[in-house]
Amino acid sequence: MKKVAQFFKVSKEQFIKDWMDSFENDTKEFAEQLYEKIKLPKRATTGSAGYDFYSPVTFILNPGETIKIPTGIRVRIDENWVLKCYPRSGLGFKFRLQLNNTVGIIDSDYYFSDNEGHIFSKITNDSNEGKSVNIEEGTGFMQGIFVEYGITVDDDATEIRNGGFGSTTK
Repeated sequence: MKKVAQFFKVSKEQFIKDWMDSFENDTKEFAEQLYEKIKLPKRATTGSAGYDFYSPVTFILNPGETIKIPTGIRVRIDENWVLKCYPRSGLGFKFRLQLNNTVGIIDSDYYFSDNEGHIFSKITNDSNEGKSVNIEEGTGFMQGIFVEYGITVDDDATEIRNGGFGSTTK
């Protein structure tokens, strides 16, 4: 196995700012408490490809509902590698829990963005069977898999990232 990345927490200030932006009815003190409980992503077994991201709060998603979760996590990734994020397999299979962008792509240069490379997850319960999904605080809800990638022989990209969500096409 190649070791190509390391997870870190974003700063407390960044997490609180992003949490309050997503959940404006919560208090700063609540966000501070959540920050202290953030768990770094981990693999469950030696054969697991995915690193589980853990929910900072308990939430219920009824069919058709969406939630945007600031994870409090950032990742330093070696060049030529990417972190691809998916819902945990069982949640997708049992509840049709889906990431709103289908697959989250965390590029290696995202770590250096103004928002500290803070990884968010926007998920929807897309159940067509009327099933609600209950995610308990501290349980895995999303998984990230590191994948190596290549570029074309005539690639001439020179721009430097400074942002997330669509910042590389501006």
